[in-house]
Formats: sequence, structure tokens, C-alpha cells
Amino acid sequence: MQVRIDPSWQKHLAGELEKPYFAELTAFVKREYEDGAVYPAPENIFRAFDLCPFEKVKVVILGQDPYHGERQANGLAFAVDEREAVPPSLKNIFKEIESDLGKPLVHKGGDLSRWAKQGVLLLNATLTVRAHTAGSHQEKGWEQFTDAVIRKLSQVRSGLVFMLWGNYAKAKGAHIDRSKHLVLEAPHPSPLSAHSGFFACKHFSRANEYLISHAETPIDWL
Repeated sequence: MQVRIDPSWQKHLAGELEKPYFAELTAFVKREYEDGAVYPAPENIFRAFDLCPFEKVKVVILGQDPYHGERQANGLAFAVDEREAVPPSLKNIFKEIESDLGKPLVHKGGDLSRWAKQGVLLLNATLTVRAHTAGSHQEKGWEQFTDAVIRKLSQVRSGLVFMLWGNYAKAKGAHIDRSKHLVLEAPHPSPLSAHSGFFACKHFSRANEYLISHAETPIDWL
């Protein structure tokens, strides 16, 4: 696979990358790419890490699977390529940002690299998926890897904000030390659940207030 991961992450995850399960995961993913369409493109599997080095992380937003439609997944949770239509969950995220901050979005495109470059780790629990087959790469090892990512951030860093939307993301919260980080939980922004508490959760203003209180520059969500 033509993949790379930022050196700062390589340093902190070296032990994880050497475990037997990760070798098995790598072999599985390689076979999947050889057998048919898999998303995102190989060079974008670790894009969330490349755009947001370990020491730069301020906020972690957890997703589940990459989008499994053509030209959608780009390696960042909830994001799509700029030229693609904004998916329903991301539309609801944008709505909540505008409501929470009381200002209209300046950037309405779906590529969230602008957030990643400010310190937002947009992390899917599973980093690859077979085309048109949701959940096809679950329980192959990715979840163990992303659990390790969350644990390492929780252990080594302090003053981070974790946004956990939906039960799947909330389960990942078991790996976070809540005495040294802010954990914000809400229903998933999907149209099926956004009206059950995602709207009006005010996670974006709360995250910025927390960052400012820890002498960090807030995120420009707009």
C-alpha cells in the first residue's frame, strides 16, 4: 500500500504498528485494494494523521466508517472532497455550528482539511471500507488501532476536547481520562438522530471556551 503516517504519530504508535494484529490488518487491506474498489484512496488512509500531527491535536472528532460511495471518502471523518455534495450528517454539523456560534459559515465545502490543519483530528474508527458495502472493514483490526490512538492521546496529552457523537463514538470514551480532558457527548448528527440532542448541543462553542481556558487558540469552525 502506498501509505505514510506523519513522523510524530509514527513515534507514538511504533509499538502498535509492530503488533501481529496490525500485520494481519495490513495484509487484509492490501488484498482488498487488489480485489476491487476500496475507499479512501491508499494515499489518504492516514490523511487525518498527516494533516494533524500528534503534538498539534486540540480536538478529536470521532466518526465510524469512511463513506463508501465513489469520490466521497478523503481520509477525514465526516468530510468529502470539495467538489462533492455535502452529505446529510455534515450538513447537520454545519447547521449546528451556525446556530451555536450565531454566524453563517464562510466555508461551505465538505473538505474539512481547514479544521484538521488547526488541530482537529477527524478520526474514523475504521479507516477503510469496500465500495458500496458499509461496515465491510469493521472487526479486522482498525478499531484496535484507533482505540490505541485515543489511549495514547489521553495518556500523553492534556487539555484535549473529545467530541463523541452517537453510541459507537461514545463507547470509545472508555479510553479517555476525563480528569484531564473535556469529553462532549451527543447523539449522532445523522438526520435519523440529530433532532434527539445533537442540535443545540453547543459542542463547538464549548470546545473553544475550554481551549481558551487552557491557553490554546480556539478553532475557527466557520
